[in-house]
Amino acid sequence: MVKGFSTRLIHADEAGGAVARPLTTPIYETTTFTFESAAELQRYQDGGGGFLYSRYENPTVVALEAQLATADGADAALAFGSGMAAASTLLMALTTPGDEVVCGSAIYGGTFHLLNGFLARFGVTSRFVSPEQMGDLGAVFGPRTRLLWCETPSNPTLRCVDVRTVAAACRAAGVMSVIDNTFASPVNQQPLALGVDLTMQSASKYLNGHSDVTAGTVAGPAALIEKIGKTRRLLGGILDPQPAYALLRGLKTLAVRVAQHNANALAVARGLEGHPGVARVWYPGLESHPDHAVARAQMSGFGGMVCLDLEGGQAAAIRAYDRMQVVRRAASLGGVESIASIPVLTSHYGYTDAQLAEGGVTRGMLRISVGLEDAADVLADVRQAIGQ
Repeated sequence: MVKGFSTRLIHADEAGGAVARPLTTPIYETTTFTFESAAELQRYQDGGGGFLYSRYENPTVVALEAQLATADGADAALAFGSGMAAASTLLMALTTPGDEVVCGSAIYGGTFHLLNGFLARFGVTSRFVSPEQMGDLGAVFGPRTRLLWCETPSNPTLRCVDVRTVAAACRAAGVMSVIDNTFASPVNQQPLALGVDLTMQSASKYLNGHSDVTAGTVAGPAALIEKIGKTRRLLGGILDPQPAYALLRGLKTLAVRVAQHNANALAVARGLEGHPGVARVWYPGLESHPDHAVARAQMSGFGGMVCLDLEGGQAAAIRAYDRMQVVRRAASLGGVESIASIPVLTSHYGYTDAQLAEGGVTRGMLRISVGLEDAADVLADVRQAIGQ
C-alpha cells in the first residue's frame, strides 16, 4: 500500500453531502449492488424491490423498460441485448416440447431460422401460413398450437394482417398471440390495444433511430412479462446499461422522427409507382398494396419502409444497389439515414426458392429504409440508380 493513500472507496451518495437530481437517467454501469444488512437482502429476495445484480435488473434498464411499456400501452416491458434475444427468450419461456407455433410466412429471416431450425431441436414445431390464411386462423390452428407469431407490416413485402381478427381468433382458441411490431413502431400501430397478448420489437430500429444501438423489447401483461423475465435471467440476454441510456435518448424523439419517416416513405413510394424499371412498389400507404384497407384501419401512419420489385430480377437489384449515392448500402433499418438492402443477400439469405415464394419474396427485390433526408433527394437517387 502506498503511504498516505487510502483504499476506501467513496460512494456517490457520500460525495459533497448534496443530493443529485439528474434530469436524464444516469448510466448505472455496475455489475452488482450493495446492501446495508442481511435483512435488506432478505427483503429484496422476498420481492421488496431494489437491485442485486445487473443480469437480473439494473436501474438504467428498468427506467428504459418503464418508457417502453408506456410507448406500447403495456403493463410492463423487458429490454434485451438484441431483437433476436427478445424473440428467442419469449419463445423459450412460453413453449414446451410438443407445442406448435403458427407463424406468418412473410417473416424476418432470423425469426424463420429460429423457428424452423433451432426450436425444432427442442421439440417445438412450427407451421408457416400465408397472409391470406391469417384471416381464418380457426381453420389453421391444431390441437398442439400454443402460440401465433406474425409481423405486420412484414419484412420485406410489408404485408399487413388484420390484428383484431388475429387476436380474436387466438383468444377463441386459447392460443397466445405475438405481433412483431418493428416495422410499424408504437407510433404507427398499437397491437396490444388491438387485442394481442404480446408485442415484440427490434429496438435497434425505429425505437432507437440512430443506428448505434442493438437491442430488443417485449411488452405485455405483467404476468406474462414476469414469466419471460425469469427466463431472461437464466439466458442472460438483458440489455447493458450503456445502450439502454442511448435507447432512452432515442425514445424522446420517436414520435417526431416516425412522422417524418412516414411522410418521406410515402413520397418515395408514390414517386416510384409507374417507373419503367419497377415491376411493383410494396408500401401499405399505396392504394395498390393488397393490404391497404387493413393498414388504414389499424395504423396511424404507414412507416418508413418501401420495397421495390425490379424488372430484370436479381441482376437489376444488384445494379441499382451498387449505383446508389445518397442511399447507403447496409443491413438493418429505422435510422435517420436512408439504407438499401437486397433481401436475398441479407435478411432472407439462404432461403430456398420455395421458401422465398412462400414468403412472397423475389430475387429482384430491393428494400429501402427511407430516412430523414429530403425526400426529393432520396427519390432522385433511387431513380437514377434504377435507370431506365
